[in-house]
Amino acid sequence: MDNAKLLEAIIVNAIDGIITIDNRGVVESINPSALALFGYRAEEVVGQNIRMLMPEPDRGNHDSYIQNYERTGHAKIIGLGREVLGRKQDGTTFPFRLAVSEVFYQNRKIFTGFIHDLSKEKAAEDQLRQYAVELEEKVSDRTKDLINLVSQLEEAKQEVSISLEKEKELNQLKSRFVSMASHEFRTPLSSVQLSASLIEKYMQKPDHDAVAKHTARIKGSVQLLNTILNDFLSLEKLEAGVVRVEKQLVNLVQLAEEITEEMQLICKKNQLIVYQHTGSEGSFELDSHLIKSSIINLISNAIKYSGEDTYIEFSTEINGHSCTITVKDNGIGIPQEEQQSLFEPFFRAHNTGSIPGTGLGLNIVKRYVELMGGTLTYWSELHRGASFSMTFSASKA
Repeated sequence: MDNAKLLEAIIVNAIDGIITIDNRGVVESINPSALALFGYRAEEVVGQNIRMLMPEPDRGNHDSYIQNYERTGHAKIIGLGREVLGRKQDGTTFPFRLAVSEVFYQNRKIFTGFIHDLSKEKAAEDQLRQYAVELEEKVSDRTKDLINLVSQLEEAKQEVSISLEKEKELNQLKSRFVSMASHEFRTPLSSVQLSASLIEKYMQKPDHDAVAKHTARIKGSVQLLNTILNDFLSLEKLEAGVVRVEKQLVNLVQLAEEITEEMQLICKKNQLIVYQHTGSEGSFELDSHLIKSSIINLISNAIKYSGEDTYIEFSTEINGHSCTITVKDNGIGIPQEEQQSLFEPFFRAHNTGSIPGTGLGLNIVKRYVELMGGTLTYWSELHRGASFSMTFSASKA
C-alpha cells in the first residue's frame, strides 16, 4: 500500500506530463502537469479517446496506429520516443517530446505516455536562427562599407600624389592602416566565424548555454567592427573637410548623464563611471554631435585601458564664460617617450598589447575640439592612468 501511495505521489508531482490509456486509446489517468499543458480538467479528459489531445493528421489516424500495433507488433513510437505536436483545449498546438511505454497489468495492456514540453526550446532555437540571419546581414553590410572605404582611401592617395611630401605622408598612413586593419579586422571576424560554426554544432544537441555564450561573442565582435568602421568614416569626413560645426545651447549635464548611463553598460566587471558637475549653469554653446562623440571616445578609451574594479572619473564644469570636460582613469597609462605621437593617426602605444583599437580616436577628438574652438590637454603616467580635458570659451557677442 505504501508503494502504491509513493508511486501516486511521484506521478502527481512529476514536472513532465504523464498519461495512461488502454488498448482502445481511452484515457485512464492524467497527471496535473499534463492537464496544465493541454488546458483541461481531469474529468474532461479521463474516459475520452486520447486523440482529443492531437492535431490532424495524428488525430484521425491514432486508432489505426494502435490497431496496426496490435495486429503486427510493429511500434512506430512505443519504446522509441519522438517529437510530436499536442493540441490544447483552445485549439492551439505546441511541440513536445513523447516517450511511450507498454505495461501489462491485471491481464490487460496499458500504454503510458511521458510528455516533455519543448515550447521554450523551440522558441529559443527560432530566435537564435533569426539572430544568426540578422548577424550575417550586418557583417555583410559592414564588409561592403569596408570595401567602399578602402576604395575611397585609394582615390585619396591618387589625389594627393601631386605633392611629394603629401605622397610620403599618405604612404606612411597607409602602412599603418594596413598593419592595424589586418589585425583589428582579422581577430573579430575569426571570432565570428568560429562562434557561428560552434552555434551550428551546439544547436544540434541543443546546448543553449553554449549557444548564448557564442552569440554574445559574435555581438561583441560585430560591435567592435562597427566601432572601427565609424572611426574610419569619421576620419574620412575630416580629411574631406565636410565636417561642419553647428553650435547651439546644449544641456551639458543632461547629455553627460545620458552618456554615463549608456557607457556604464559596456564597462568591465565592477568598473564604475563617476560623474559630477561643477557650476550653477548646466548649459553651454557647443556642437551636440561633435561633443557627444568626443566624450564617448574618451570614456571608451578609459574603459579599455583600465582594469576591472576601477573608477572612471567624468566631470563637467561651467564657470562664467568657459566650459571644461574631463575624463580621468587609473589604467595602464601612456609611456612618456611616446606621448609626443599621441594624436597622430593610427598611433598606438607599445603597452596597449592585444587591447583592440584603431589609433584614430584621440586624433578625431582633438580635431573635433579644435573645430569647436576649444583645446584638448592631457596628463598621463605609466601605470597611473591618464586624464584628458576639453576646454571651451563662450563665443563673443
